[in-house]
Amino acid sequence: MNVVLGIDGGGTKTRATIVAGETVLAHAESGSIKRLRVGAEAAETNLRALLKDVYQQAGVTGVQAASVGVASASLPGTVEWITAVLNDFHAQRSEVVGDEVIALDGAFKGGPGILQIAGTGSNTIGRAPDGSRECAGGYSSRLGDQGSGYWIGLHAVRRALNAFDREQPTQVLEAVGRIWGTTTLEELVSLGDSSPGPDFAALAPAISELAEAGDEVALGVLQQASADLVDFVLLVRAKLRRKHGLQQEVPVAWIGSIIGKARLVREPFFAGLHMAAPDMPVGQQEVSGIEGALWRAKRLAEGAG
Repeated sequence: MNVVLGIDGGGTKTRATIVAGETVLAHAESGSIKRLRVGAEAAETNLRALLKDVYQQAGVTGVQAASVGVASASLPGTVEWITAVLNDFHAQRSEVVGDEVIALDGAFKGGPGILQIAGTGSNTIGRAPDGSRECAGGYSSRLGDQGSGYWIGLHAVRRALNAFDREQPTQVLEAVGRIWGTTTLEELVSLGDSSPGPDFAALAPAISELAEAGDEVALGVLQQASADLVDFVLLVRAKLRRKHGLQQEVPVAWIGSIIGKARLVREPFFAGLHMAAPDMPVGQQEVSGIEGALWRAKRLAEGAG
């Protein structure tokens, strides 16, 4: 029976699971392994600590195969350094792919479908029956990622500053000041405009709470976030139909805390998709990226013979 490892390296934390067949031997979590977020040294420290922990829990010294999904897989050097660490931990076979790849396989097990990612960042990926892919969004926090936690935090601050100038009521700036530890508007603006700057994604839960309480600025941001996520799914759906000749609807799945935890994003997201495409199946439960990584690791182990 093959013992395999799956790793889901998101923007804020990393999860690892080791299984033998269908039996879970161990599960562990650590900080981010995304170099752009925490730096190269911290990323490697986090990965090695995670592997040491999950191996000790499982009582193993190596695995037949490992699949790692990480948000920065396409960046130069990412595959190489993660592969080198996996070799140190005696993974006989390994792969490093984007976190969207393991999420897709967590949802569709290699089959067709559309995945909406909406966590710290956002991305929309569709897969046709022949395996080819179509995408929309996902162009980083500065250039895109509409509907993501980062986008919500950033645009809440922008809209709140505009409301301040217009003397319109909002509690967004007060909430941001508490989270960032600033005491004046000048301090808040200076910190928000600094480089690398504060974690705008960390503001999303507070913006969601304010929206639930009726803050118009916060509510407007969440409404736009939901509309953008719906638009991206429909755009990928249209690409799959136009470029791949699909006639039947493909299922939609989702992953990420924005849809999972922000009711005022989630409910309009489901409603908007149903209104635009009533026959399109939309999953109600969040996809597990780690399940996709384990599915891929099992196939990798089987391919090793």
